[in-house]
Amino acid sequence: MNTILMKSILLSSITLSTLLACSPQTKNRSENEIINPKIIKKQKLSVPKSEVMVKKAAPGNAYKQAYSHPIHIIRPNLSDQVNTEKYNNNPENELQQAHIQPVSTFSVDVDTGSYTNSRRMLNMGKLPPSNAVRIEEFINYFDYQYQSPANINTPFKVYTEVAPAPWDHNRQLLKIGLKGFEIDKSSLNDANLVFLLDVSGSMKAENKLPLLKRSLLMLSKQLDQNDTVSIVVYAGAAGVVLEPTKGNEYHKISMALAKLQAGGSTNGGSGITLAYQLAQQNFKKEGVNRVILATDGDFNVGTKSVDELKELIIKNKESGITLTTLGFGHGNYNDALMEQLADIGNGHHAYIDNINEARKVLVDEISATMQIIAKDVKIQVEFNPDQISEYRLIGYQNRLLKQEDFNNDKVDAGEMGAGHTVTALYELTLSNSKNKRIDKLRYQNKIKKITELKHNELAFIKLRYKAQNSNISQLISKVILRSDIKSNLEHASDNFGFSVAVSGFAQLLKGGKYTQRYTYHDVIELAKLNKGSDDFGYRAEFIQLVRTAEAL
Repeated sequence: MNTILMKSILLSSITLSTLLACSPQTKNRSENEIINPKIIKKQKLSVPKSEVMVKKAAPGNAYKQAYSHPIHIIRPNLSDQVNTEKYNNNPENELQQAHIQPVSTFSVDVDTGSYTNSRRMLNMGKLPPSNAVRIEEFINYFDYQYQSPANINTPFKVYTEVAPAPWDHNRQLLKIGLKGFEIDKSSLNDANLVFLLDVSGSMKAENKLPLLKRSLLMLSKQLDQNDTVSIVVYAGAAGVVLEPTKGNEYHKISMALAKLQAGGSTNGGSGITLAYQLAQQNFKKEGVNRVILATDGDFNVGTKSVDELKELIIKNKESGITLTTLGFGHGNYNDALMEQLADIGNGHHAYIDNINEARKVLVDEISATMQIIAKDVKIQVEFNPDQISEYRLIGYQNRLLKQEDFNNDKVDAGEMGAGHTVTALYELTLSNSKNKRIDKLRYQNKIKKITELKHNELAFIKLRYKAQNSNISQLISKVILRSDIKSNLEHASDNFGFSVAVSGFAQLLKGGKYTQRYTYHDVIELAKLNKGSDDFGYRAEFIQLVRTAEAL
């Protein structure tokens, strides 16, 4: 065979290999693997054409370049493409008839993770899935300037307001707001903190471990010599990175954080066990004892089942060690697990999508994050069927309690930290409204005659809570009168109007089942009219988020 023919055959082979490399049949080849046409044909693998990179030969030198430098492909990062995020199913609460079910009972919730996680998705250019939206966490993200109580003996104040719903003026909205007693940072109890950090391979992204390390550095700067910090990491196996250290030894803490690197699989169960052991060894009897779990929530190789993890968290909660969960990253974020663990651990769940959010949660709101002022806080509302025909609780779907749970001190409920704000909204249909959603029943029992004294009452609100060091609940009650109803939404406070705008936005993201023809544009206009005081810019940012959702 002559030289010219030999070169012709080789060049034909190179051309075939190049075409195969550019075809969609090349997925999952290693980065340095030479393409083998037989393997490709047998496995029928594929990769998008845009994600294949062929090494080009210099003009006139094809034989030398192709022979000495095999053709390569770069495999796509599958972790960026496959979304395995987990969310619990949480459809909106159903409408209730007051004469059939006049009592509504639920536990308070101070979590905010749903709002910031949804913000992350909107900023990435996509609408959040319906189950990722928990309306109460959207509402409770914002401060409504409620005045805090004068002393810790009454750990929170109750605020109420009633005005027409913007999506249906034939219906009213009842707002119930709680404001926790505020404690100055300098007066916080001594803290025993154990950082439980996920350093598995899934945490490599910039918005995961690197952001987590910067976030905890900010938290560390809030501590002093009376506080204790420990760091436990887990990735395949758990280990102690920082033995119990005084809070003012900032350099030692920062050095321990700086050397952390992501790699390996996730063994969340072993890490939590070790973290609780450290918390127990350094327990502060009159202080704050808390494990802070920071992860993307991807507990995929844990030695314990989720039920066993929950039992461990409950056992330690009862001994005085609470759990806060901080979520990071996207793609494999396990929101469902993170929220559940914080709930049963008497802590709260936050999602950190940027460094500003880290500052908000771990610096600006450090008192609320760290120190509990009221335990097992429950709200029960009895509606007067003579005045209220229908009602629905907006949000709090996974916080609903049975009516008998309200007076049972053994039933767990939500905790409030120092300065925490909790806001809940009910949509009400007055008995004389012509726009009822549920038809009157043919064989319904007549409403019992109500005394003249109670005739003008819309609802009776009761709250139960336990003081920080007590297992016996205390009761607060308040009556809502028909005369409390504002004639129109413009007469309500800015804080009321803004909270309604936030709830409307969250309801639209969930599908807008009850919001009639209300639109994102309507939300924007209502929020703009009621933006009020906005020192940190959170309300202005909210308006921009709604604009993004409207565009998407």
